[in-house]
Amino acid sequence: MTSTTSDTPSTLPRSVITATVIGNFTEWFDFAIYGAVATTLGRVFFPSTDPTASLLASLAVFGAAFVFRPLGGAVLGSIGDRYGRRVALSAAVLGISGATTLSALLPSYASIGLAAPVLLVLLRCIQGLSAGGEWTSASAFLVEYAPAARRGARASLISASGGLAIVAGTVSVLALEALLEPAQMQAWGWRLPFLLAAPLGLVGLYLRLRLDETPVYRELRRNDDVPATPLREALRTDRRAMWIAFACASVTGVGFYYLATYFANAMSVGGSRTTALGVASLALLVYVALCPLAGRLSDRIGRRPVYVGGALAHAVLAVPILYLVGSGSPWLALAGMCLFAVPQAGLNVMSSIVLVELFPARTRSSAAALAYSLGVGPIAGTAPLVAAALAAATGSPAAPAIYLAVIALAVGLVLMKVLPETAHRSLSATSADLEPAT
Repeated sequence: MTSTTSDTPSTLPRSVITATVIGNFTEWFDFAIYGAVATTLGRVFFPSTDPTASLLASLAVFGAAFVFRPLGGAVLGSIGDRYGRRVALSAAVLGISGATTLSALLPSYASIGLAAPVLLVLLRCIQGLSAGGEWTSASAFLVEYAPAARRGARASLISASGGLAIVAGTVSVLALEALLEPAQMQAWGWRLPFLLAAPLGLVGLYLRLRLDETPVYRELRRNDDVPATPLREALRTDRRAMWIAFACASVTGVGFYYLATYFANAMSVGGSRTTALGVASLALLVYVALCPLAGRLSDRIGRRPVYVGGALAHAVLAVPILYLVGSGSPWLALAGMCLFAVPQAGLNVMSSIVLVELFPARTRSSAAALAYSLGVGPIAGTAPLVAAALAAATGSPAAPAIYLAVIALAVGLVLMKVLPETAHRSLSATSADLEPAT
């Protein structure tokens, strides 16, 4: 099925880009700062004579957000199909920024006892629920507004903003740690980066509430074609596409969490945490620069070769890159991470665009959000923990590398067989053509 010029306007309003990207930035900024201050949060909310136990408790709370992502994807996705993409986007940014800001205001365990970690868990669950619909809602909104020939390039802004937010969050925490004494950091310094979510969220909510609905959704409204129960319809009619989207999100998410978190953790073993985070941030900046190139490439040659090629490249590169990361040399580690960023940029941008183009307009938000959240939540969200456990159990960087390679190879081969080419589809279509490209 070919696209038509009636799907979207010929240009993408700057207000749409700004409003869409700012919420996604807020989500990943929170992700970065929580991970960077996890050790401090462990001491504040889970005090223990064993520092490792405190850190593990803090990381377990961090993982709670990933568990709740699928539920958030189902709820916000349904809102996006039933009441509009703009409504879902506004709810997502309000939940993400609100939970992050309130985390900064929580009393410590020393002040209110067990209620402190309970409240932290509750806020992380709200953050996970809200994040479950943010990525795909933002992608759908941006892509449904984008010119048909530049949908990949525009979708790349979602991926790039996520990488940039992680760098900003990491650098802000490193700067605070350099300026403050450890006692000051534990007493109040850790709260400062979380408080930045408040102005980001307010600006994002204001901008999103001022947007018009996407041309695709307005057409659904004009034709009285909005489903009453979009998630139920998606589970009945879009199951095959949802399995494909789940596979796409899984390999993309595992690779991204390796790049964003695990590589720095592996490098910091026996080395400097500050150096490791600095190297990882530089690699993420390379990733950010590569995202628009990946989007443009997919607009020229199609989504399928970029997606399949990225997955297979992860499978081939995983072992040598993990050895470079664990070599003890910051320069070799940086070279490895930058090399890894090349296929990861392709995978991540394709995740932003393909998960929109796979599904018909009626159920796009619901189906994409649930499938994506299942892939990046329970599957990809546990990848850094699994990788660390494998490395600890075997004492070799090859074990977590093989784990990544097996996932990437399996998904790459599956996508080679079942992933259709979606680049030229009409976004207004009410049914999906899932015949794979031959």
